[in-house]
Amino acid sequence: MSTEEPTPTPDRRTLIADTAIDLVASAGLRGLTHRAVDAAAGLPAGSTSYYFRTRTALIAACYRRLAELDASEGPLELPTDRDAAARALGGLLHHWLTAGRARQLARFELSLEAARNPELEPDLREAGLAVRARAAAVLAALGAPDPQESAELLAAWTDGLLYDRLAGALAHARPAPDPAELTATVRRMLDAVLGGAV
Repeated sequence: MSTEEPTPTPDRRTLIADTAIDLVASAGLRGLTHRAVDAAAGLPAGSTSYYFRTRTALIAACYRRLAELDASEGPLELPTDRDAAARALGGLLHHWLTAGRARQLARFELSLEAARNPELEPDLREAGLAVRARAAAVLAALGAPDPQESAELLAAWTDGLLYDRLAGALAHARPAPDPAELTATVRRMLDAVLGGAV
């Protein structure tokens, strides 16, 4: 008899948000409907609309879930030097460009929707602030004179790199993501935002 504990089943809201994110990644926002989420999640018709009455509420749930997933990744402890930080972020970027690729594509697609719908801006902003707070903590540990400003720049560069590799003009012509190359790129980014800090 197996002694392994069964994998916990996600609650309905989490299942719906995860399924919605997967749908956006594969079909874009045009593929995101309450019925499509019900069908893809194997739920009875009307389940998604019961938990998230409007499409706006469903998209906001996606932002919150993406932020939750992002928070669960990355190093558990603050890196102690630039090389360690570069390896950690390089590894995270490699994950986002490979196993986590679909989630990042969905994040970009969903972010554009917030630019068109002011009701969504607060949820997107909250998710973005959480990411920047974690980046600022890392940069403060590395001696950044202005961790918050440095975090803004690092977040912008990271988003730019992800977009370029996932959806940019040369995305399909690039070789497979290489952890060493990503780590070297991150080290250059960290050196730029930290300057002479030691």
